[in-house]
Formats: sequence, C-alpha cells, structure tokens
Amino acid sequence: MVVPPPEKTTPRASARGRAGNLVGRLALVVLLLVFVAGGAWALSVFNRPEVHDLADPPFPVPFQEVEPGSAAPGVAGGVPPQAAPSQQQTASAEPLTAWAVAVSEKTDIPARALRAYAVADLIMQSSQPACRVSWATLAGIGRVESIHGTIHGARLGEDGRPSKPIIGIPLDGRPGVKAINDSDGGTLDGDTTWDRAVGPMQFIPTTWAKYAVRANGDGNPPDPQNIDDAALAAARYLCSGGRDLATGQGWWSAVLAYNQSVEYGQKVFSGADAYARASLG
Repeated sequence: MVVPPPEKTTPRASARGRAGNLVGRLALVVLLLVFVAGGAWALSVFNRPEVHDLADPPFPVPFQEVEPGSAAPGVAGGVPPQAAPSQQQTASAEPLTAWAVAVSEKTDIPARALRAYAVADLIMQSSQPACRVSWATLAGIGRVESIHGTIHGARLGEDGRPSKPIIGIPLDGRPGVKAINDSDGGTLDGDTTWDRAVGPMQFIPTTWAKYAVRANGDGNPPDPQNIDDAALAAARYLCSGGRDLATGQGWWSAVLAYNQSVEYGQKVFSGADAYARASLG
C-alpha cells in the first residue's frame, strides 16, 4: 500500500488545526457531561426514595375526641383524686372507666393505659383547648415507646405503674444514639453517668423536669413511671409551642419533636389512626 506524502501546512494553518481539534474535543467533553448529568438526573427522578416534608404529613391526621361525661377535669387542671378503678367494671361504672373498658376490647390497649390517655386528653381540653391533642395520638406514642407500659413483660397495675420500672438504654453516644450526660444524679434512671429515657412514655430527665405535673392533683411529685403522669407530660410536650394537633402541620411537627424520625412519625400515625377508627366501631 502506497502512503501519500503528508500535506504541507503553514504554521498558521497548523495552529488553526490544533485550535479546531481542541474546540472539538471540548465540545465532545461538554456533550458527554450533559449526557451524564442528564442521565443521572433522570435516574434520580425515577429512583429517588420517597421523602416526606417534615412539616406536612402525607396522611390524614388521627383525631378522635373522648367525652367520658362526669370524668371531666377539675378547675385546677387536674382530675379529682379517686380510687383506681377495676378494669372489670362495666358500663354502669364511672363513665371514664366504662369508656376505657369498652375501647380496650376494640383496640387491645390495656384499659388502665386508655384511662390515662383519656385523662390527659380531657385535662388538655381544659387547660390548652387550642392544642386539640387526642387520646389516640397519645396511644400511638405509647404503643411505640413501651407498648402502653407493658414492654419486656411488664404489667400495668391499678396504680398506673408498670410491674417493673421501664428504663431505656444509656444515651452514651453509641452509633445511632445521642450522647447526653447525666443531668439528675441518677434520680429517675439510676444512672449517674448518662441520662436514660424512663417510664411508659420514655422521657429523659431534663424534659421530664420541664413538662411533668401530677395528673390526679394529689400534691405528690409527678412520677415518670406512672402512666397517668407520663401521658399528661407527653400531651403537654406535644402541645408546647402553640401547636394545633388537629391540623396536619401541627400534628406532624409535634410528633417529630418527640422523636425526629419520619419512620417514627409513621409508626405513631399507624397506631393512632387504627385506634381512632377502632374506637368508633
């Protein structure tokens, strides 16, 4: 094969040729980048995981008000002291207990826990009516946090306390756990090194100190292991900041304030929604 001699070029023509080659290469690179970026964008659109706006829940808000008649809270914001009712009482019993027994049969929530959630609902209706926190939302949280005070085989007593204290893991900074140094000398959680979440609604000591009050108004210190006190503290915490839990944004922001996790909020919702619906059946 005869190879033709190379074409002679002037230095200027050679420079133009090199410049042309450079422009061509740059154009090719740009096109490749556009193609890659466009492909990546398309993949991100079609494969993007579902992400929910933390201020707007992608579901209707569970809100089921309880109206247990004569069990309304007293003027001081507390429920009048009374003996703990038996879960075996029937509809002829004190209205709130009768309501709790009836709803317990539909939801499998212990009647003693339901009574606590309802009392907190009623107290908040009196003290912060604009909040509109529902017993169903409190039950949704109680389900996730401690299975309504029965986690690890515990049993709720008539006094509202679990048969054994509910104490969470040390908040020691391990993977997935926030590090919180002891704040109360171990008074609530027995740990003098790290704080732990305590009780059926899982409060850390600092948050408990801010929101806890005695639900029955008997003058004794509030007890995080007591489900009445814990449910009321949870309601007060959810209502803080002027939230309205009967709105989507208010409900979602309140639950995420309890635990900044979309998955947590979805679990609370699934329980609260199911409980609210079942109670109407």
